[in-house]
Amino acid sequence: MDRKKLVLLLGALIIAIGTALAARSMFAGAATPQAEAAPPVPQGPRVLVAQRALPAGTIITADALGFQMWPEDLVQDAYFLDGEADISKLLGTVVRLPITAGEPVTQGSLVKPGDSGFLAAALGPGMRAVTVPVSAQTGVAGFVFPGDRVDLMLTQTVKGDDGQSLKASETILRNLRVLATDQSTTQEIVDGQTVVRAFRTVTIEVTPKIAEKVAVAQTIGTLSLSLRSIADNESELERAVAAGEIKIPDDATPEEEEKLLRQAIARPIDQSSSYVTGGDVSRFQRSSMPPARPVMSDPSSAGISRSSPDGEAAPIRSGPSVRVTRGKTTVEVPVGKN
Repeated sequence: MDRKKLVLLLGALIIAIGTALAARSMFAGAATPQAEAAPPVPQGPRVLVAQRALPAGTIITADALGFQMWPEDLVQDAYFLDGEADISKLLGTVVRLPITAGEPVTQGSLVKPGDSGFLAAALGPGMRAVTVPVSAQTGVAGFVFPGDRVDLMLTQTVKGDDGQSLKASETILRNLRVLATDQSTTQEIVDGQTVVRAFRTVTIEVTPKIAEKVAVAQTIGTLSLSLRSIADNESELERAVAAGEIKIPDDATPEEEEKLLRQAIARPIDQSSSYVTGGDVSRFQRSSMPPARPVMSDPSSAGISRSSPDGEAAPIRSGPSVRVTRGKTTVEVPVGKN
């Protein structure tokens, strides 16, 4: 092999090796992940903040509050600090002033049970508090706690003059907020478990008109509670929006829209009641109102016995009649007879 061919072969080999090394370096560089700067770790104490929007009158539950890191230079003396505050002692307190989601909770924004104006602070604007008696059977066996929402059922027996009676149960009110059971507005928690206790009275939040209905209902029959699911509020809200019962202005801000929807969810429902009669449960019970004896002003039409001229009791008659006088004798003759 001459010298010229050897030089060309050696140059081609060098070029091939260089190309391979360059390609390897390029692919290796593309596969190497880029180092990203880690987000700065927040510094400062953990303060108690609202996990969701808490309107005035909200009863504090375990899922309403939580601790969150907060800049140390923004911490105020009224904040609840982790390690110093016990959340369990705040359960059952009532929000005095509205708190937005993520906002620190201050000591002045909560009202504790036993404080002056506690129950009044738990009531929404224009609302009233009424108490109804319950038992283990009518109070969902104690599984109703402050902050829950219930329906109110009325069970009664309507008696007729014929000795028969109609047994009926009717849901008269819906979506009522429970303020207290007996005189307790908190949930007792032992070893992380909520203690279920029987209670004799339940205080609920109602409108003034509903308060009057509850007072009358207690004199008619027996009142029972029916615990509502949390998901029912969403379905009721969707139904109300679709039916046009809730009107949101076109120029409403997201905050105003959220406030209107929140108020709609919390509103008691005093319409579209449902009922069940004894006939719906058993074939041996009535399904309609028992007949009532008609009230008549004319004693003769009511079948009242009267004395005849000879002193004997005249037979009881019903239906229309006329009095016929012949001489000194007056008789009562039913219409249609001679």
